[in-house]
Amino acid sequence: MPNVVFPLDSTKKFTEQRHVGHNRWHPDIPANVMVKPGDVFRVDCREWFDGAIVNDDSADDILNAPLSTVHVLSGPIGVEGAEPGDLLIVDIVDVGPIPQEDSGPLAGQGWGYTGVFATRNGGGFLTEQFPDAYKVIWDFRGQQATSRHIPHVSFTGIVHPGLMGTAPSHDLLTRWNTREAALIATDPDRVPPLALPPNPNDAILGTLRGDAFTKAAGEAARTAPPRENGGNQDIKNFTKGTRVFYPVFVPGANLSMGDLHFSQGDGEITFCGAIEMGGFIDLHVDLIKGGMATYGVSENAIFMPGNTDPQYSQWLAFSGTSVTLDGTQRYLDSHLSYQRACLHAIDYLQTFGYSDIQAYMILGAAPIEGRLSGVVDIPNSCSTVYIPTAIFDFDVAPSSRGPVRIEPGPGVPHSPA
Repeated sequence: MPNVVFPLDSTKKFTEQRHVGHNRWHPDIPANVMVKPGDVFRVDCREWFDGAIVNDDSADDILNAPLSTVHVLSGPIGVEGAEPGDLLIVDIVDVGPIPQEDSGPLAGQGWGYTGVFATRNGGGFLTEQFPDAYKVIWDFRGQQATSRHIPHVSFTGIVHPGLMGTAPSHDLLTRWNTREAALIATDPDRVPPLALPPNPNDAILGTLRGDAFTKAAGEAARTAPPRENGGNQDIKNFTKGTRVFYPVFVPGANLSMGDLHFSQGDGEITFCGAIEMGGFIDLHVDLIKGGMATYGVSENAIFMPGNTDPQYSQWLAFSGTSVTLDGTQRYLDSHLSYQRACLHAIDYLQTFGYSDIQAYMILGAAPIEGRLSGVVDIPNSCSTVYIPTAIFDFDVAPSSRGPVRIEPGPGVPHSPA
């Protein structure tokens, strides 16, 4: 096993660990540990809510999820010799859930969860259709995930980190805060909000203390969105074997990661849409000196995905166009067309006996593929969602005999907002 540079004790909270990570982005957060180019090492990661979500048949914990506390990130990890303008090479050597022999009932120890947040707590991709809180528990057996809340479904996990990135510079942080504040100002009372401004409440900033902590907490960026440093990109193909090239904005690069997922569909459409878990990630790092200028990478990571994705050969695909449910035409709105494709798939799966929320959860957690299939044919963009047929234990293809009705089980735990 590689050297564990950032160990976590599953019986302790995030702030009680030997190394305390962070839940905001800021350039002044010191590196917790240092590694060298060429090193291979292990990092333990907490589930993104630090154990606030439990394995039961209630969605009350999702309804009251403490969003101001997330994401709990392991890091920063400094890389010797890294300087602004370099590219940091990060290889994902391995990634997986918390070993079951570890003590404590945390997500990752044989189970994980998928949630839908209530609209007032952030909602999801289809929050207008699903405004309340829901939760599904998934059990892990090797690489397979099954759920008591969604019967007749089993699939191979596409295990990956939802969040990984380097620290921003002061200039980059200012740009983030300025542009996101301007967006919020266009509709400051919107529910859910257009963006999340800096919030010092519940901020965890590694080893920063005193005045330095107070200053940083007031301007540190929330970790919810992806940005130029990588961050919460939720790319399901960041599997074992992936190589990522991150831009370096501060000395040491200060790499951090967390939000591990056992599986996820493209888009993580329920917001808490992956199968969330705690676990470990093994990494190898190296540097390309001056790589940002050499390869024209002024912002945003580029990556080479691994080749360990589940190998599904048959798919059932659904399409959508940029027309609202009430018939309003939008111009090449790919976000809308993907929503319509997802709603089409949800309607279809209901004909077999699933509830709408069970179908929605399948799209969030299973390794579905989403594609922008047409973005030039005015006025309609066309998006598609591909569902692997092998995840079901019955035939989901259309036929002259009609859909096979299945027993939907006890259903999905639900807490009205």
